[in-house]
Amino acid sequence: MKRVFSNIGQLQTATGSAAVCGKAQNELKTLSDAWILEENGVIAAVGTGAAPTADETVDCRKKLVTPGLVDCHTHLVFGGWREHELAMKLQGKTYLEILAAGGGILSTVRETRKASEDALYEKTRDLFLEMLACGTTAVEVKSGYGLDLETERKQLRVVRRLKEEFGDVASTFLGAHAFPEGMDHEAYVNWLCETAIPTIAEDGLADFCDAFCDEGVFTAEQSLHILNAGKRFGMVPKLHADEIKEIGGTQAAARVGAISCDHLSETGEEGIKALRDGGVIAVMLPATSFYLKKPYGNFRGMIDAGVPVAVATDMNPGSTPNLSLPFAMTAGCLYGLLTPSEMLTAATLNGAAAIGMAKTLGTLEPGKQADLVVWDADNLDQLIYRYGTNRAAAVFKRGVRMTGKENLWNA
Repeated sequence: MKRVFSNIGQLQTATGSAAVCGKAQNELKTLSDAWILEENGVIAAVGTGAAPTADETVDCRKKLVTPGLVDCHTHLVFGGWREHELAMKLQGKTYLEILAAGGGILSTVRETRKASEDALYEKTRDLFLEMLACGTTAVEVKSGYGLDLETERKQLRVVRRLKEEFGDVASTFLGAHAFPEGMDHEAYVNWLCETAIPTIAEDGLADFCDAFCDEGVFTAEQSLHILNAGKRFGMVPKLHADEIKEIGGTQAAARVGAISCDHLSETGEEGIKALRDGGVIAVMLPATSFYLKKPYGNFRGMIDAGVPVAVATDMNPGSTPNLSLPFAMTAGCLYGLLTPSEMLTAATLNGAAAIGMAKTLGTLEPGKQADLVVWDADNLDQLIYRYGTNRAAAVFKRGVRMTGKENLWNA
């Protein structure tokens, strides 16, 4: 089965199969009057001018086409919502104050523990479909709302079911998201390393192991202990760091060989150097900064220093209940001072690299999977500029149309 995507007004894509940084992050391949030939879900050729013949033709109507977006940091599996915390946020309550009042992560933990696996799956599936409709074709999903073995495994089974249905879903064990109520901190760290991680690994439920290394949560040394335990059981390390305060998280990420270090809104020059020297991808979460009214982080300094920058939604019920990666892209351009070209790379190739999928996803090149978005936009600048509405006219995964706006698209 061959399918050709023809009449592409402008095709824009990063290139390669590894994260890029510095000036290279701003360099896109741009083709006008372009076409893409797909065969059995894989891109066979890309060109301009007259399109080749195929079994099926998709007319892209002179619109912008990019790779499918890759959301490399989400918390999609959770019970309940936390809209009641909005009033506390408006009163100026901090994250730690909301946590101390019984809200925050621990309130979601209680709701997630109560929810059945099937109920969690249906909710998570609906959330993913909304992301897909906004142009996201691959996603990473974390646990971390269980803080006990039964619920963490339940969350990760939901992630596995999502992967079985849609493919290209990375799973991350985040048992080190917070400390359970009433449990000694060191005892919990030891339990994670000696019981939880081996069991999760035996079940084959997680690709990555993560920890929340920040003030009031896990120290750098505790995080290293946890991530090294994960490495011993085949889980690639990731790390939340510098969202609230710098406490050595970037250095810990570099020491443990983390594939990515995420949040980084408070990261200074030494932290940027640690990421660069350690070859760690910086995953920035501008929608979280927007919602919490917190610093966005030094995006510009990271790119200029040679750190590969990715962007993600951080979708979760507390600090950013947002499923639109394009919104995060616009926020990152406006407040992180990235160019639209740098941002597209951040949301495609570098995002794919941050979850170990850059060899198959993240660019529109022969040999890559045919995941692409036809946008209701003429060019990339217009896509970033027209924030606040969903501009995805049609979303294709492995060449097959998954979703789209019926009033704009009748392919």
